[in-house]
Amino acid sequence: MPGFGLTYNLYLSVFFVLYIVFINIAGFYAMWLDKKKAKRNEWRISEKTLFTLALIGGSAGTFLGMRLCRHKTKHWYFVWGMPAIIVCQVLLLIFIIKNI
Repeated sequence: MPGFGLTYNLYLSVFFVLYIVFINIAGFYAMWLDKKKAKRNEWRISEKTLFTLALIGGSAGTFLGMRLCRHKTKHWYFVWGMPAIIVCQVLLLIFIIKNI
């Protein structure tokens, strides 16, 4: 069918953008919620979960949440790890786009 590839690529692109938006909102929300729970001495979101959200595409939202909520900013592995994940993901995205 003519045009099927274009339609498929369009749907795939829309899905990818929606996924990135959703996972970054989730990353930001997780940081905000963990900060809120920390202030109340409640059960916390694990650091492993926060890093997992960043690694699966939510690094920008997690980093933004870290900065805006001033949360986890004294932990070197967050201060250096989140930006490192963002850089790796941007480089991976550039590599993928150039090789399509």
